[in-house]
Amino acid sequence: MAGAVRTVLFLCTGNFYRSRFAEILFNHKAAEAGLAWRATSRALAVERGDGVNFGAISAHTVRGLAARGIAAPAEDRYPQQVSEADLAGSDLVIAVKEAEHRPLLGSRYPGWEERVEFWHVHDLDQATPEEALVEIEEAVEELVVRLAGNGIDGVGR
Repeated sequence: MAGAVRTVLFLCTGNFYRSRFAEILFNHKAAEAGLAWRATSRALAVERGDGVNFGAISAHTVRGLAARGIAAPAEDRYPQQVSEADLAGSDLVIAVKEAEHRPLLGSRYPGWEERVEFWHVHDLDQATPEEALVEIEEAVEELVVRLAGNGIDGVGR
């Protein structure tokens, strides 16, 4: 399947802040690197953002992207709940914080918690946006290098 675009799926609790930043930044970096990979993102518990998250995407995410010279999509979508089809249709699934997301995966999508790569990026309760976004940026850059080094046929897991 030469030329096929592969998919990385970023997961966080609400699909409003961390996973959205990872998705947009990854797509920017992957395009720059000429990778045949595209990212999307979803929530593990989108309902937890009700009454807390306002709008389509976090202002922290928009500011973090702008600081890196990347514009957030003009017609951005609202947070979306992950589905089994999203998980199964992705070539690589990354949850942004293991301590937070492994239990959610285990309870809502049994068996997936052992098939997901976990990062360790804190939410706003334990890190400033600047700290968290730098951690995501570093992890995304490492991921792009890893995927570029393995070509389209492997993800180096």
